[in-house]
Amino acid sequence: MKRILALHTGGTISMQADDQGRVTTNEQNPMVQIQAGSENLQLISVDLLNLPSPQMTPSHMLQLFQAIKDYAHQVDGVVITHGTDTLEETAYFLDTMSLPQIPVVITGAMRSSNELGSDGIYNFQAAIRVAADDQAQDKGVLVVMNDEIHAAKYVTKTHTTNVSTFQTPTHGPLGLIMKKEIVYFKQAQERVRFDLQQIEGQVAILPVYTGMDGELLKSIQTSQLDGLIIEAFGAGNVPPLVADQLANLVQAGLPIALVSRCFNGIAEPVYAYPGGGQDLANKGIAFIKELNAPKARLKLLIALNAGLQGEELKEYLEG
Repeated sequence: MKRILALHTGGTISMQADDQGRVTTNEQNPMVQIQAGSENLQLISVDLLNLPSPQMTPSHMLQLFQAIKDYAHQVDGVVITHGTDTLEETAYFLDTMSLPQIPVVITGAMRSSNELGSDGIYNFQAAIRVAADDQAQDKGVLVVMNDEIHAAKYVTKTHTTNVSTFQTPTHGPLGLIMKKEIVYFKQAQERVRFDLQQIEGQVAILPVYTGMDGELLKSIQTSQLDGLIIEAFGAGNVPPLVADQLANLVQAGLPIALVSRCFNGIAEPVYAYPGGGQDLANKGIAFIKELNAPKARLKLLIALNAGLQGEELKEYLEG
């Protein structure tokens, strides 16, 4: 018999709608009462947090990491229930940590527990199946929603309310959950892992827009910020006045990395005009491949907390 640890953190999957359709947090998480759905599985439920996911912080993510390590010797797999707004960020954070060699699966719901067509219990039991599956070993942190299995690095929330909101642009899902079996199409990429004891610091995200000048960047105090993620146009381009101010911030010692605002494709230094990607790379800005801005922010924050700096930091960000 396999033992699966369920770590509950709150979110829509644990909430209920009132008579007027307002969805709120319950004092008691209804998911704690749900069983594994199989006689061959023993479920250990821990009500770790009870937060709407917009209230999730990197410190909470680190708390989850520590809880997984604490229970790892007792269980064969882990399922985390989580609100969907920031689920992909927690999944990516955990995927970057030195997790024990057991499956770790994150799931949630788009409809609260008492709404018509609620998807929470189904997603939860599907996630338990994946966590108990031997094939889930060494695939990194997995996100299970709507009968699909996604890699934490690439998955993103694509719709505000639809139950099929979690998708993996470019790559597609790692696998599918069928009635009687679980099928995988591909492996997750290998990753550098860290065993952090604390997570602190401020890394901001700044999207660029048409006609943007450098005035906003002039207001940044490098003493109050530890890093900056730029969400750039296309393959990695910004307006020229923005590029000038970014260069000043780099010269002042602020680590800056760039991602594309496009959800498909890879940011790369191609264009050599002022503000183009090649110009930005020459100014010392790192290009992060295939991550959206929220995950890139966590990648930079984790790297800084791990003590990476200079060329070592750049190589990790661009790797």
